[in-house]
Amino acid sequence: MCWDTMNINFVDLKAQRESIKDRIDQAIYNVLDHGQYILGPEVEIFERRLAKFSNAKYALSCANGTDALVLALRSLSIKAGDAVFCPSFTYCATAEAIAIVGATPIFVDIDRKTYNIDCQNLSDAISYIITENKYKPKAIIAVDLFGQPANYNLLVKIAAQYNLKLISDSAQGFGCKLNDKNPSDWADIVTTSFFPAKPLGCYGDGGAIITNNKNLYNIIKSLRFHGIGDDKFDNVRIGMNSRLDTIQAAILLEKLNIFPEEIEKRNKIANNYSDCLAEFCLATPNLINNAKSTWAQYTIEVENSKKIQSLLVNQNIPTARYYPKPIHMQKAYKEYPVSNAGLTNTDDCRKRVLSLPMHAYLSRDSQNIIIEAVLKAII
Repeated sequence: MCWDTMNINFVDLKAQRESIKDRIDQAIYNVLDHGQYILGPEVEIFERRLAKFSNAKYALSCANGTDALVLALRSLSIKAGDAVFCPSFTYCATAEAIAIVGATPIFVDIDRKTYNIDCQNLSDAISYIITENKYKPKAIIAVDLFGQPANYNLLVKIAAQYNLKLISDSAQGFGCKLNDKNPSDWADIVTTSFFPAKPLGCYGDGGAIITNNKNLYNIIKSLRFHGIGDDKFDNVRIGMNSRLDTIQAAILLEKLNIFPEEIEKRNKIANNYSDCLAEFCLATPNLINNAKSTWAQYTIEVENSKKIQSLLVNQNIPTARYYPKPIHMQKAYKEYPVSNAGLTNTDDCRKRVLSLPMHAYLSRDSQNIIIEAVLKAII
């Protein structure tokens, strides 16, 4: 096979669209036909199906994943003076939402194998913050990084021990499972993003909040629509304008129909990668016991990831380096506290991780080309 004729994409949205083009086009046409562009019928239908998919009682859509986190925090009355614990090795939106509501993000280290929040480091950080008595611990945000669930078995125990709320930031992991349970079976609130490159993505921005708590559902439903009460001209709280538009809901309904099948395809691709690369990389992805990942990213570790990335670019293989500068090292967040136990694992892995192309439509030929290119670059 001639490599020059292969067009390998990091995420291939066009291939997905081709598979359901007629259904997507019809869904969009239906919205254009009825003209209910904001909170049209597709939004409510999507929310019901999203809750059912998550085995949860309630789901509410919103404008994006960051707003989903802000709405979750606001529904829990988290504010200035409160501490919220989160990993630093993730996208900035996790900590950004905490800062937006006036609270203080406390950065915690990650498990060296899974890249998700390290529970021992978390416990140490919570104990220290309580002893220091400068901030009031209120919540934990666990991130389902790269598609696999955080260690909810331990997280629920830690949250209960310290009387903290548990939020799952499942922007990358929506659809993942642990012990055959969804994050919503463990966390007080789950948030997710429908950014186009996410495993379940729309054709613009979008997000959602999932919960089994009716009171939180009602508060968030009000908050996302200007704090609306029973009368839309009698707002009962200071809210925000964060609604998923109807066209995006219509698109997501069609994508949700094929999402379980796509998750299975992603898992097969990840297994093939690991079978071929595990012997030669410093590390290939390590899932915790009884976990199912949605594989938002397939991430390996190599010496000098920046150099390897350059070599792969020369072979027309797109890659990504997450996160060479974790949140606590970024200018806007340098003044926020980090765990007293340090962020050793975060600092170590950021220099070595490299994510390979991953999507449900990655052909076996393309996989083989990627694998061969990686081996050529690292051996």
